[in-house]
Amino acid sequence: MRSITSQNLADLTCDPIIDHPAPDRVIDGHPVFKTWEACAENGTYAGIWQSTVGTWRVQYDEWEYFNILSGHSILTPDHGDPIHLYAGDRHIIYPGFRGLWQVVEETTKDYVIIIKE
Repeated sequence: MRSITSQNLADLTCDPIIDHPAPDRVIDGHPVFKTWEACAENGTYAGIWQSTVGTWRVQYDEWEYFNILSGHSILTPDHGDPIHLYAGDRHIIYPGFRGLWQVVEETTKDYVIIIKE
């Protein structure tokens, strides 16, 4: 078990994982995700995520902290007000969150996800 990583997330050089939302969740556009993973072990994930423009439904069963590095997105909870996300914004999403993620301008964030098993 590592006690600390000395890897700067800004310096990740691994090839990104390319993905997209499930087709039945896409509301608008053809968003494509790129994820550079720095950590993926024991239910904990950390890295950098980037998405092209589009809108899709999200459903969180995990806890996530994120920091927007660039771009503009709008996170709208079901039955809630939209939250505009810009560089420097930091948020926590709790398990059970449901809503829409809209990428208005290509967005990059760093993140930590914890999945309780």
